Amino acid sequence: MRHPLLVALIALALPALVSTTAADAQTTRRVTGVVEAFDGSVLRLAARSGETVAVTIPADLAIGAVADRTLSDIHAGDYVGSAAMKGVDGQLHAQEVHIFTAAQRGLGEGHRPMDLPDQTMTNATVAEVAAASTAGVLRLKYKDGEQTILVGPEARVVAFVAGDRSLLVPGATVRVIGLPQGDGRLTARSVQAEKDGVKPLD
Repeated sequence: MRHPLLVALIALALPALVSTTAADAQTTRRVTGVVEAFDGSVLRLAARSGETVAVTIPADLAIGAVADRTLSDIHAGDYVGSAAMKGVDGQLHAQEVHIFTAAQRGLGEGHRPMDLPDQTMTNATVAEVAAASTAGVLRLKYKDGEQTILVGPEARVVAFVAGDRSLLVPGATVRVIGLPQGDGRLTARSVQAEKDGVKPLD
């Protein structure tokens, strides 16, 4: 099962890749959608909201991507982010785990609540990766504490990687942060695509 939490995690990661001012943060728009067409400069997205959004892609904009990984790709010392829900057992169960790049180390470090009750986000350094009877276990340490998160087979594990425009193909899932223009289009400040092919939005 895929979770839209990927959007929230990417939102934390993108500031490390794209410089934004406080004013930008008030005017930028985030869109997640499926590519309908890309002519090399304008990307047409069928947004999750149901609308079609046109996004101008600057010629010098680097395209980011996420690629599927497994728990075995995570090692002590890696910097990761995990959205998790507290279960009836009182433990945190991962919904998504993201392996950050070296340049993103320290990004959004800490443990904080998310939108849903009992839902949290933890960005931290991996202290230990262990196995349990039904799930892997990540022990994550950050400046003010640590969390233990169970990673079951339903949790998606991905890495942030470099991408390119060849990923912007019809049917691919793309997430954009852009600046609205007077004609209704967005000018992309960042673009994140799925590295390993087409993925469902949820």
